[in-house]
Amino acid sequence: MLKFLVLFALAAASRADIAEEDDVLVLKKSNFEEALKAHPNILVEFYAPWCGHCKALAPEYAKAAGILKAEGSDIRLAKVDATEESELAQEYGVRGYPTIKFFKGGEKESPKEYSAGRQADDIVSWLKKRTGPAATTLTEVTQAESLIADNEVTVIGFFKDAESDGAKAFLKAAEAVDDIPFGITSDDALFSKFELSKDGVVLFKKFDEGRNTFDGEISKENLLTFIKGNQLPLVIEFTEQTAPKIFGGDIKSHILMFVPKAASDFQDKMDQFKKAAEGFKGKILFIFIDSDLEDNQRILEFFGLKKEECPAIRLITLEDEMTKYKPDSEDITADNIISFCTLFVEGKLKPHLMSQDIPEDWDKNPVKVLVGKNFEEVAFDPAKNVFVEFYAPWCGHCKQLAPIWDKLGEKYKDSDNIVVAKMDSTANEIEAVKVHSFPTLKFFPAGDDRKVIDYNGERTLEGFTKFLESGGKEGGAPAGEEDEEEEDDLTDVDDQQDEDDSDGEEAHDEL
Repeated sequence: MLKFLVLFALAAASRADIAEEDDVLVLKKSNFEEALKAHPNILVEFYAPWCGHCKALAPEYAKAAGILKAEGSDIRLAKVDATEESELAQEYGVRGYPTIKFFKGGEKESPKEYSAGRQADDIVSWLKKRTGPAATTLTEVTQAESLIADNEVTVIGFFKDAESDGAKAFLKAAEAVDDIPFGITSDDALFSKFELSKDGVVLFKKFDEGRNTFDGEISKENLLTFIKGNQLPLVIEFTEQTAPKIFGGDIKSHILMFVPKAASDFQDKMDQFKKAAEGFKGKILFIFIDSDLEDNQRILEFFGLKKEECPAIRLITLEDEMTKYKPDSEDITADNIISFCTLFVEGKLKPHLMSQDIPEDWDKNPVKVLVGKNFEEVAFDPAKNVFVEFYAPWCGHCKQLAPIWDKLGEKYKDSDNIVVAKMDSTANEIEAVKVHSFPTLKFFPAGDDRKVIDYNGERTLEGFTKFLESGGKEGGAPAGEEDEEEEDDLTDVDDQQDEDDSDGEEAHDEL
Protein backbone atom coordinates (compact mmCIF):
# COMPACT_ATOMS: atom_id res chain seq x y z
CA MET A 1 0.00 0.00 0.00
CA LEU A 2 2.81 2.38 0.91
CA LYS A 3 4.55 1.58 -2.35
CA PHE A 4 1.35 2.36 -4.26
CA LEU A 5 0.96 5.71 -2.48
CA VAL A 6 4.56 6.65 -3.24
CA LEU A 7 4.10 5.83 -6.92
CA PHE A 8 0.83 7.77 -6.99
CA ALA A 9 2.51 10.78 -5.37
CA LEU A 10 5.36 10.65 -7.87
CA ALA A 11 2.91 10.49 -10.77
CA ALA A 12 0.93 13.43 -9.39
CA ALA A 13 4.13 15.42 -8.90
CA SER A 14 5.11 14.67 -12.49
CA ARG A 15 1.80 16.00 -13.76
CA ALA A 16 2.15 19.05 -11.55
CA ASP A 17 5.40 19.85 -13.35
CA ILE A 18 3.47 20.75 -16.51
CA ALA A 19 3.23 24.50 -16.18
CA GLU A 20 0.52 26.62 -17.80
CA GLU A 21 0.59 30.08 -19.35
CA ASP A 22 -2.78 31.62 -20.19
CA ASP A 23 -4.43 28.14 -20.07
CA VAL A 24 -1.81 26.78 -22.49
CA LEU A 25 0.37 23.89 -21.28
CA VAL A 26 4.11 24.55 -21.51
CA LEU A 27 5.79 21.40 -22.75
CA LYS A 28 9.39 20.26 -22.83
CA LYS A 29 11.06 17.01 -23.77
CA SER A 30 11.02 16.05 -20.08
CA ASN A 31 7.22 16.26 -19.73
CA PHE A 32 6.01 15.73 -23.32
CA GLU A 33 5.07 12.06 -23.04
CA GLU A 34 3.49 12.65 -19.62
CA ALA A 35 1.29 15.36 -21.16
CA LEU A 36 0.16 13.02 -23.94
CA LYS A 37 -0.78 10.38 -21.37
CA ALA A 38 -2.59 12.87 -19.12
CA HIS A 39 -4.56 14.55 -21.92
CA PRO A 40 -6.14 12.29 -24.57
CA ASN A 41 -6.57 15.11 -27.08
CA ILE A 42 -3.89 17.78 -27.21
CA LEU A 43 -2.97 20.41 -29.81
CA VAL A 44 0.72 21.38 -29.71
CA GLU A 45 2.25 24.51 -31.21
CA PHE A 46 5.98 24.41 -31.94
CA TYR A 47 7.06 28.04 -31.91
CA ALA A 48 10.07 30.37 -31.82
CA PRO A 49 10.08 33.37 -29.46
CA TRP A 50 11.25 35.73 -32.22
CA CYS A 51 8.72 34.50 -34.81
CA GLY A 52 6.28 37.22 -35.89
CA HIS A 53 3.60 34.74 -36.95
CA CYS A 54 3.84 33.00 -33.55
CA LYS A 55 3.45 36.33 -31.74
CA ALA A 56 0.35 37.10 -33.83
CA LEU A 57 -1.11 33.67 -33.08
CA ALA A 58 -0.44 33.73 -29.31
CA PRO A 59 -3.53 35.66 -28.09
CA GLU A 60 -5.91 33.67 -30.31
CA TYR A 61 -4.27 30.40 -29.27
CA ALA A 62 -4.65 31.31 -25.60
CA LYS A 63 -8.25 32.40 -26.17
CA ALA A 64 -9.05 29.03 -27.76
CA ALA A 65 -7.43 27.23 -24.83
CA GLY A 66 -9.55 29.26 -22.41
CA ILE A 67 -12.78 28.54 -24.29
CA LEU A 68 -12.19 24.80 -24.23
CA LYS A 69 -11.11 24.82 -20.59
CA ALA A 70 -14.20 26.82 -19.57
CA GLU A 71 -16.42 24.31 -21.36
CA GLY A 72 -14.86 21.48 -19.38
CA SER A 73 -13.52 19.91 -22.56
CA ASP A 74 -10.83 17.23 -22.36
CA ILE A 75 -9.09 18.94 -25.30
CA ARG A 76 -6.02 20.92 -24.23
CA LEU A 77 -3.72 23.31 -26.04
CA ALA A 78 0.02 23.26 -25.48
CA LYS A 79 3.16 24.91 -26.80
CA VAL A 80 6.81 23.98 -27.21
CA ASP A 81 9.65 26.48 -27.63
CA ALA A 82 11.30 24.70 -30.57
CA THR A 83 14.46 26.79 -30.26
CA GLU A 84 14.98 25.39 -26.75
CA GLU A 85 13.56 21.90 -27.34
CA SER A 86 15.38 21.18 -30.60
CA GLU A 87 15.22 17.40 -30.17
CA LEU A 88 11.44 17.46 -29.97
CA ALA A 89 11.25 19.82 -32.93
CA GLN A 90 13.47 17.56 -35.00
CA GLU A 91 11.48 14.46 -33.98
CA TYR A 92 8.29 16.00 -35.35
CA GLY A 93 9.79 17.47 -38.51
CA VAL A 94 9.50 21.12 -37.53
CA ARG A 95 11.04 23.27 -40.30
CA GLY A 96 9.04 26.47 -39.95
CA TYR A 97 7.13 28.41 -37.32
CA PRO A 98 4.54 27.99 -36.10
CA THR A 99 4.11 24.26 -36.72
CA ILE A 100 0.93 22.96 -35.07
CA LYS A 101 0.15 19.27 -34.58
CA PHE A 102 -2.76 17.40 -33.01
CA PHE A 103 -2.11 14.35 -30.85
CA LYS A 104 -5.22 12.19 -30.40
CA GLY A 105 -5.74 9.49 -27.78
CA GLY A 106 -2.28 9.88 -26.31
CA GLU A 107 -0.80 8.57 -29.55
CA LYS A 108 2.72 9.90 -30.03
CA GLU A 109 3.25 8.66 -33.57
CA SER A 110 1.93 10.40 -36.71
CA PRO A 111 0.10 13.41 -35.23
CA LYS A 112 -2.33 15.25 -37.50
CA GLU A 113 -1.22 18.58 -38.98
CA TYR A 114 -3.48 21.47 -37.96
CA SER A 115 -4.99 22.81 -41.19
CA ALA A 116 -7.49 25.55 -40.32
CA GLY A 117 -7.35 29.28 -39.59
CA ARG A 118 -5.53 31.05 -36.79
CA GLN A 119 -8.38 32.65 -34.93
CA ALA A 120 -9.71 31.17 -31.70
CA ASP A 121 -13.04 30.13 -33.23
CA ASP A 122 -11.24 28.37 -36.09
CA ILE A 123 -9.05 26.44 -33.65
CA VAL A 124 -11.95 25.40 -31.42
CA SER A 125 -14.12 24.39 -34.37
CA TRP A 126 -11.34 22.30 -35.95
CA LEU A 127 -10.61 20.50 -32.68
CA LYS A 128 -14.25 19.72 -32.03
CA LYS A 129 -14.60 18.29 -35.52
CA ARG A 130 -11.52 16.13 -34.87
CA THR A 131 -12.79 14.76 -31.58
CA GLY A 132 -16.56 14.62 -31.96
CA PRO A 133 -19.14 13.44 -34.50
CA ALA A 134 -18.82 14.76 -38.04
CA ALA A 135 -22.20 16.49 -37.64
CA THR A 136 -24.10 17.48 -34.52
CA THR A 137 -27.63 16.06 -34.31
CA LEU A 138 -30.05 18.98 -33.89
CA THR A 139 -33.42 18.32 -32.28
CA GLU A 140 -34.43 21.85 -31.29
CA VAL A 141 -34.53 25.20 -33.08
CA THR A 142 -32.45 26.82 -30.34
CA GLN A 143 -29.62 24.30 -30.96
CA ALA A 144 -29.47 25.25 -34.62
CA GLU A 145 -29.65 28.96 -33.86
CA SER A 146 -26.76 28.66 -31.39
CA LEU A 147 -24.65 26.67 -33.85
CA ILE A 148 -25.20 29.33 -36.53
CA ALA A 149 -24.63 32.24 -34.12
CA ASP A 150 -21.40 30.82 -32.72
CA ASN A 151 -19.64 30.22 -36.06
CA GLU A 152 -18.62 32.25 -39.08
CA VAL A 153 -19.81 29.46 -41.39
CA THR A 154 -22.14 26.55 -40.58
CA VAL A 155 -23.59 23.80 -42.77
CA ILE A 156 -26.86 22.09 -41.79
CA GLY A 157 -28.41 19.08 -43.49
CA PHE A 158 -32.19 18.71 -43.36
CA PHE A 159 -33.30 15.11 -43.90
CA LYS A 160 -36.69 13.61 -43.02
CA ASP A 161 -35.02 10.19 -42.87
CA ALA A 162 -31.64 10.23 -41.08
CA GLU A 163 -30.79 6.90 -42.73
CA SER A 164 -31.47 8.07 -46.30
CA ASP A 165 -28.79 8.02 -49.00
CA GLY A 166 -28.76 11.83 -48.96
CA ALA A 167 -28.13 11.95 -45.21
CA LYS A 168 -25.32 9.41 -45.52
CA ALA A 169 -23.71 11.44 -48.34
CA PHE A 170 -24.03 14.57 -46.18
CA LEU A 171 -22.21 12.90 -43.28
CA LYS A 172 -19.42 11.77 -45.61
CA ALA A 173 -18.99 15.36 -46.77
CA ALA A 174 -18.98 16.52 -43.14
CA GLU A 175 -16.17 14.07 -42.33
CA ALA A 176 -14.09 15.52 -45.18
CA VAL A 177 -14.24 19.15 -43.96
CA ASP A 178 -12.15 20.04 -40.92
CA ASP A 179 -12.77 23.72 -40.35
CA ILE A 180 -16.57 24.10 -40.59
CA PRO A 181 -19.14 22.79 -38.07
CA PHE A 182 -21.95 20.63 -39.50
CA GLY A 183 -25.39 19.94 -38.08
CA ILE A 184 -28.03 17.43 -39.18
CA THR A 185 -31.73 17.34 -38.34
CA SER A 186 -34.96 15.48 -39.05
CA ASP A 187 -37.08 17.75 -36.85
CA ASP A 188 -40.16 19.31 -38.49
CA ALA A 189 -39.79 22.49 -36.44
CA LEU A 190 -36.32 23.11 -37.92
CA PHE A 191 -37.61 22.50 -41.46
CA SER A 192 -40.28 25.10 -40.79
CA LYS A 193 -37.96 27.59 -39.08
CA PHE A 194 -35.47 27.60 -41.95
CA GLU A 195 -38.14 27.40 -44.67
CA LEU A 196 -37.38 24.00 -46.16
CA SER A 197 -40.24 21.91 -47.51
CA LYS A 198 -38.08 18.94 -48.50
CA ASP A 199 -34.66 17.41 -47.83
CA GLY A 200 -31.83 19.86 -48.43
CA VAL A 201 -28.55 21.40 -47.30
CA VAL A 202 -28.03 25.03 -46.30
CA LEU A 203 -24.76 26.87 -45.71
CA PHE A 204 -25.17 29.74 -43.23
CA LYS A 205 -22.53 32.50 -43.08
CA LYS A 206 -22.00 35.88 -41.47
CA PHE A 207 -21.07 37.70 -44.68
CA ASP A 208 -22.26 38.39 -48.22
CA GLU A 209 -25.76 36.93 -48.83
CA GLY A 210 -25.99 35.22 -45.43
CA ARG A 211 -27.02 31.75 -46.62
CA ASN A 212 -26.71 29.48 -49.64
CA THR A 213 -29.09 26.62 -50.36
CA PHE A 214 -27.71 23.59 -52.18
CA ASP A 215 -29.49 22.84 -55.43
CA GLY A 216 -28.70 19.55 -57.18
CA GLU A 217 -28.16 15.86 -56.62
CA ILE A 218 -26.95 15.27 -53.08
CA SER A 219 -23.59 13.48 -53.18
CA LYS A 220 -20.39 13.91 -51.23
CA GLU A 221 -18.58 15.39 -54.26
CA ASN A 222 -21.38 17.82 -55.15
CA LEU A 223 -21.71 18.99 -51.56
CA LEU A 224 -17.97 19.57 -51.22
CA THR A 225 -18.00 21.63 -54.43
CA PHE A 226 -20.95 23.65 -53.10
CA ILE A 227 -19.20 24.29 -49.76
CA LYS A 228 -15.90 25.19 -51.41
CA GLY A 229 -17.63 27.77 -53.59
CA ASN A 230 -19.52 29.47 -50.77
CA GLN A 231 -17.51 29.15 -47.53
CA LEU A 232 -15.29 32.19 -48.13
CA PRO A 233 -16.36 35.80 -48.72
CA LEU A 234 -16.57 36.94 -52.32
CA VAL A 235 -13.58 39.15 -51.49
CA ILE A 236 -11.21 38.25 -48.66
CA GLU A 237 -8.50 40.46 -47.16
CA PHE A 238 -5.03 38.98 -46.84
CA THR A 239 -4.02 38.99 -43.15
CA GLU A 240 -2.15 36.77 -40.71
CA GLN A 241 -5.48 35.22 -39.75
CA THR A 242 -6.85 34.60 -43.25
CA ALA A 243 -3.59 33.40 -44.83
CA PRO A 244 -4.11 29.72 -43.87
CA LYS A 245 -7.59 29.75 -45.43
CA ILE A 246 -6.29 31.45 -48.56
CA PHE A 247 -3.29 29.19 -49.16
CA GLY A 248 -4.77 26.03 -47.66
CA GLY A 249 -7.99 26.08 -49.67
CA ASP A 250 -8.87 24.13 -52.78
CA ILE A 251 -9.02 27.19 -55.04
CA LYS A 252 -5.49 27.64 -56.40
CA SER A 253 -6.16 30.51 -58.82
CA HIS A 254 -6.03 33.84 -56.98
CA ILE A 255 -6.65 37.35 -58.25
CA LEU A 256 -5.18 40.04 -56.02
CA MET A 257 -6.06 43.71 -55.81
CA PHE A 258 -3.29 45.77 -54.22
CA VAL A 259 -4.90 48.94 -52.92
CA PRO A 260 -4.24 51.38 -50.03
CA LYS A 261 -7.04 50.84 -47.52
CA ALA A 262 -6.84 54.51 -46.56
CA ALA A 263 -7.40 55.73 -50.16
CA SER A 264 -10.45 57.92 -50.72
CA ASP A 265 -11.69 55.66 -53.53
CA PHE A 266 -11.04 52.40 -51.64
CA GLN A 267 -14.72 51.49 -51.28
CA ASP A 268 -15.39 52.19 -54.95
CA LYS A 269 -12.52 49.86 -55.94
CA MET A 270 -13.83 47.22 -53.53
CA ASP A 271 -17.35 47.47 -54.98
CA GLN A 272 -16.01 46.94 -58.51
CA PHE A 273 -13.82 44.04 -57.38
CA LYS A 274 -16.68 42.39 -55.49
CA LYS A 275 -19.07 42.78 -58.42
CA ALA A 276 -16.58 41.00 -60.68
CA ALA A 277 -16.09 38.21 -58.13
CA GLU A 278 -19.73 37.10 -58.30
CA GLY A 279 -19.24 35.25 -61.59
CA PHE A 280 -16.13 33.30 -60.54
CA LYS A 281 -17.16 31.68 -57.23
CA GLY A 282 -15.38 28.39 -56.79
CA LYS A 283 -13.03 29.12 -59.70
CA ILE A 284 -10.94 32.13 -58.68
CA LEU A 285 -10.33 33.47 -55.18
CA PHE A 286 -10.61 37.27 -55.00
CA ILE A 287 -8.18 38.79 -52.47
CA PHE A 288 -7.34 42.37 -51.60
CA ILE A 289 -4.09 43.46 -49.99
CA ASP A 290 -3.54 46.75 -48.18
CA SER A 291 -0.53 48.03 -50.11
CA ASP A 292 0.33 50.58 -47.42
CA LEU A 293 1.00 48.00 -44.70
CA GLU A 294 4.67 47.34 -44.02
CA ASP A 295 3.94 43.64 -43.45
CA ASN A 296 2.71 43.36 -47.03
CA GLN A 297 5.73 44.87 -48.77
CA ARG A 298 7.34 41.48 -49.39
CA ILE A 299 4.21 40.43 -51.30
CA LEU A 300 4.37 43.55 -53.45
CA GLU A 301 8.03 42.79 -54.12
CA PHE A 302 7.14 39.23 -55.10
CA PHE A 303 4.88 40.65 -57.82
CA GLY A 304 7.39 43.30 -58.87
CA LEU A 305 5.23 46.12 -57.54
CA LYS A 306 6.00 49.29 -55.58
CA LYS A 307 3.59 51.11 -53.30
CA GLU A 308 3.36 54.04 -55.67
CA GLU A 309 2.21 51.69 -58.47
CA CYS A 310 -0.91 50.70 -56.52
CA PRO A 311 -3.85 50.22 -56.99
CA ALA A 312 -2.95 47.27 -59.20
CA ILE A 313 -4.34 43.89 -60.17
CA ARG A 314 -2.39 40.64 -60.53
CA LEU A 315 -3.43 37.00 -60.90
CA ILE A 316 -1.44 33.95 -59.83
CA THR A 317 -1.85 30.19 -59.97
CA LEU A 318 -0.51 28.21 -57.01
CA GLU A 319 -0.22 24.85 -58.71
CA ASP A 320 3.10 23.04 -59.28
CA GLU A 321 4.28 26.03 -61.30
CA MET A 322 3.44 29.45 -59.89
CA THR A 323 2.45 31.54 -62.86
CA LYS A 324 1.60 35.25 -62.74
CA TYR A 325 -0.66 37.26 -65.02
CA LYS A 326 -1.06 41.00 -65.49
CA PRO A 327 -4.11 42.72 -67.05
CA ASP A 328 -3.62 44.91 -70.11
CA SER A 329 -5.63 47.73 -68.55
CA GLU A 330 -4.73 49.35 -65.23
CA ASP A 331 -8.28 50.66 -64.72
CA ILE A 332 -9.96 48.76 -61.90
CA THR A 333 -13.51 48.30 -63.10
CA ALA A 334 -15.80 45.29 -62.86
CA ASP A 335 -15.90 44.97 -66.66
CA ASN A 336 -12.11 44.97 -66.98
CA ILE A 337 -11.67 42.43 -64.19
CA ILE A 338 -14.40 40.16 -65.59
CA SER A 339 -12.78 40.27 -69.02
CA PHE A 340 -9.34 39.52 -67.54
CA CYS A 341 -10.62 36.57 -65.49
CA THR A 342 -12.64 35.18 -68.40
CA LEU A 343 -9.55 35.12 -70.61
CA PHE A 344 -7.68 33.35 -67.82
CA VAL A 345 -10.38 30.69 -67.33
CA GLU A 346 -10.45 30.11 -71.09
CA GLY A 347 -6.67 29.66 -71.16
CA LYS A 348 -6.11 32.67 -73.41
CA LEU A 349 -3.72 34.67 -71.20
CA LYS A 350 0.04 34.73 -71.56
CA PRO A 351 2.07 34.69 -68.32
CA HIS A 352 3.51 37.97 -67.12
CA LEU A 353 7.28 37.65 -66.74
CA MET A 354 9.00 40.36 -64.71
CA SER A 355 12.32 41.78 -65.79
CA GLN A 356 14.60 44.58 -64.68
CA ASP A 357 16.40 46.66 -67.27
CA ILE A 358 19.79 45.34 -68.33
CA PRO A 359 22.44 47.07 -66.18
CA GLU A 360 25.05 48.94 -68.21
CA ASP A 361 27.82 47.15 -66.28
CA TRP A 362 26.14 43.70 -66.18
CA ASP A 363 29.34 41.98 -67.45
CA LYS A 364 31.90 44.22 -65.74
CA ASN A 365 32.52 41.95 -62.72
CA PRO A 366 33.59 38.29 -62.69
CA VAL A 367 30.04 37.24 -61.74
CA LYS A 368 27.78 38.42 -64.56
CA VAL A 369 24.42 39.99 -63.72
CA LEU A 370 21.48 38.51 -65.58
CA VAL A 371 17.94 39.88 -65.84
CA GLY A 372 14.92 38.64 -67.75
CA LYS A 373 15.83 40.70 -70.81
CA ASN A 374 19.33 39.26 -71.32
CA PHE A 375 18.94 35.78 -69.85
CA GLU A 376 18.20 33.88 -73.06
CA GLU A 377 21.11 35.46 -74.93
CA VAL A 378 23.66 34.69 -72.19
CA ALA A 379 22.48 31.41 -70.64
CA PHE A 380 21.74 29.66 -73.93
CA ASP A 381 24.82 30.90 -75.80
CA PRO A 382 25.81 27.68 -77.65
CA ALA A 383 29.51 28.49 -77.22
CA LYS A 384 29.39 28.98 -73.43
CA ASN A 385 28.94 26.85 -70.30
CA VAL A 386 26.91 29.09 -68.00
CA PHE A 387 26.48 28.46 -64.26
CA VAL A 388 23.71 30.60 -62.72
CA GLU A 389 22.65 31.31 -59.14
CA PHE A 390 18.99 32.32 -58.86
CA TYR A 391 18.77 34.27 -55.60
CA ALA A 392 16.67 36.62 -53.48
CA PRO A 393 18.24 39.70 -51.86
CA TRP A 394 16.66 38.85 -48.48
CA CYS A 395 17.58 35.14 -48.50
CA GLY A 396 20.00 34.22 -45.72
CA HIS A 397 21.33 31.14 -47.53
CA CYS A 398 22.08 33.32 -50.58
CA LYS A 399 23.99 35.78 -48.41
CA GLN A 400 26.09 32.90 -47.04
CA LEU A 401 26.77 31.68 -50.56
CA ALA A 402 27.70 35.11 -51.99
CA PRO A 403 31.44 35.20 -51.08
CA ILE A 404 31.94 31.66 -52.41
CA TRP A 405 30.10 32.50 -55.62
CA ASP A 406 32.26 35.61 -56.05
CA LYS A 407 35.42 33.47 -55.66
CA LEU A 408 34.07 31.08 -58.29
CA GLY A 409 33.50 34.00 -60.66
CA GLU A 410 37.02 35.26 -60.01
CA LYS A 411 38.45 31.81 -60.74
CA TYR A 412 36.83 31.64 -64.18
CA LYS A 413 36.83 35.32 -65.13
CA ASP A 414 39.38 34.74 -67.90
CA SER A 415 37.82 31.50 -69.19
CA ASP A 416 36.82 31.43 -72.84
CA ASN A 417 33.88 29.11 -72.36
CA ILE A 418 32.74 29.25 -68.69
CA VAL A 419 30.48 32.02 -67.39
CA VAL A 420 29.50 32.40 -63.73
CA ALA A 421 26.35 34.49 -63.31
CA LYS A 422 23.54 35.38 -60.94
CA MET A 423 19.96 36.60 -61.26
CA ASP A 424 17.64 38.22 -58.72
CA SER A 425 14.58 36.02 -59.09
CA THR A 426 12.37 38.30 -57.02
CA ALA A 427 12.56 40.88 -59.83
CA ASN A 428 13.16 38.70 -62.90
CA GLU A 429 11.34 35.69 -64.31
CA ILE A 430 12.01 33.47 -67.32
CA GLU A 431 10.05 30.73 -69.05
CA ALA A 432 12.96 28.27 -69.13
CA VAL A 433 13.41 28.06 -65.33
CA LYS A 434 10.79 28.06 -62.58
CA VAL A 435 12.39 29.01 -59.27
CA HIS A 436 10.68 27.65 -56.13
CA SER A 437 13.36 28.22 -53.49
CA PHE A 438 16.55 30.13 -52.89
CA PRO A 439 19.27 29.73 -53.84
CA THR A 440 18.58 27.65 -56.95
CA LEU A 441 21.70 26.71 -58.92
CA LYS A 442 21.45 25.62 -62.54
CA PHE A 443 23.99 24.88 -65.26
CA PHE A 444 23.42 25.61 -68.94
CA PRO A 445 26.04 23.62 -70.90
CA ALA A 446 27.32 24.74 -74.29
CA GLY A 447 25.43 23.43 -77.30
CA ASP A 448 22.26 23.97 -79.26
CA ASP A 449 19.99 21.59 -77.30
CA ARG A 450 19.15 24.08 -74.50
CA LYS A 451 19.98 21.54 -71.82
CA VAL A 452 19.55 22.49 -68.13
CA ILE A 453 21.31 20.67 -65.25
CA ASP A 454 20.52 21.18 -61.56
CA TYR A 455 23.47 21.47 -59.20
CA ASN A 456 22.99 19.20 -56.17
CA GLY A 457 26.53 19.03 -54.80
CA GLU A 458 28.25 20.80 -51.92
CA ARG A 459 28.04 24.56 -51.89
CA THR A 460 31.78 25.02 -51.70
CA LEU A 461 34.36 26.41 -54.09
CA GLU A 462 35.80 22.93 -54.45
CA GLY A 463 32.39 21.39 -55.14
CA PHE A 464 31.53 24.03 -57.75
CA THR A 465 34.95 23.66 -59.41
CA LYS A 466 34.62 19.88 -59.73
CA PHE A 467 31.15 20.36 -61.18
CA LEU A 468 32.31 22.82 -63.85
CA GLU A 469 35.48 20.86 -64.71
CA SER A 470 33.40 17.70 -65.18
CA GLY A 471 31.05 19.44 -67.57
CA GLY A 472 28.15 19.36 -65.11
CA LYS A 473 28.47 15.69 -64.13
CA GLU A 474 30.12 15.84 -60.69
CA GLY A 475 27.29 16.96 -58.39
CA GLY A 476 24.77 17.48 -61.15
CA ALA A 477 21.36 16.01 -61.88
CA PRO A 478 18.77 16.39 -64.65
CA ALA A 479 16.64 19.45 -64.19
CA GLY A 480 13.81 18.82 -61.74
CA GLU A 481 15.65 16.32 -59.53
CA GLU A 482 16.44 18.67 -56.68
CA ASP A 483 17.98 17.60 -53.40
CA GLU A 484 16.64 18.05 -49.88
CA GLU A 485 19.05 20.76 -48.73
CA GLU A 486 17.32 23.36 -46.63
CA GLU A 487 16.49 26.47 -48.61
CA ASP A 488 14.34 29.57 -48.33
CA ASP A 489 10.98 28.87 -49.93
CA LEU A 490 9.80 31.26 -52.61
CA THR A 491 6.17 30.81 -51.55
CA ASP A 492 6.92 32.10 -48.05
CA VAL A 493 6.61 35.66 -49.28
CA ASP A 494 6.02 37.02 -45.79
CA ASP A 495 8.90 35.22 -44.06
CA GLN A 496 11.04 36.95 -41.48
CA GLN A 497 14.62 35.74 -41.34
CA ASP A 498 16.24 35.28 -37.93
CA GLU A 499 19.58 36.98 -38.27
CA ASP A 500 20.61 35.97 -34.76
CA ASP A 501 20.07 32.24 -35.26
CA SER A 502 23.03 30.57 -33.57
CA ASP A 503 23.69 27.94 -36.21
CA GLY A 504 23.84 30.53 -38.96
CA GLU A 505 20.85 29.21 -40.89
CA GLU A 506 17.57 31.03 -41.28
CA ALA A 507 14.72 29.45 -39.43
CA HIS A 508 11.62 30.77 -41.09
CA ASP A 509 7.97 31.41 -40.41
CA GLU A 510 5.42 29.61 -42.50
CA LEU A 511 2.95 31.90 -44.23
